[in-house]
Amino acid sequence: MSRVPIRYGARPCSLVVCRGCCCGDARKNPGTDHADQLARLREAAAASGGRLAVRTSDCLGPCAQGNIVVVQPSTEGRRRGGRAAWIGFTLDDDSLDAILAWTEAGGPGIAPPPAALTLQMVDPPKN
Repeated sequence: MSRVPIRYGARPCSLVVCRGCCCGDARKNPGTDHADQLARLREAAAASGGRLAVRTSDCLGPCAQGNIVVVQPSTEGRRRGGRAAWIGFTLDDDSLDAILAWTEAGGPGIAPPPAALTLQMVDPPKN
């Protein structure tokens, strides 16, 4: 697995995890340990050596498809044509595994998404 070097001032691949009105809500998805999901993503970011960043956001919009995670390309990924990918239905370990594998490989613009994730991609809301 090749790793993309981080240059000074370069932005890493990042995950924006929705934790607004529906995503992350145990009442909407009681079978998902939302706190554990976020902890797992943050642990992966801490172990990435600066290649991955994770942040949370208030409601991102497509509530019927939650939990939503937006995978944003790194500076190099954007330079190569990568764009943010909105991943819906991230309710289980398999989804997180696929997201983390993709970001470890470089993310949008650098590596193709795992096939399972392409089935979970949703359109961002139109504002």
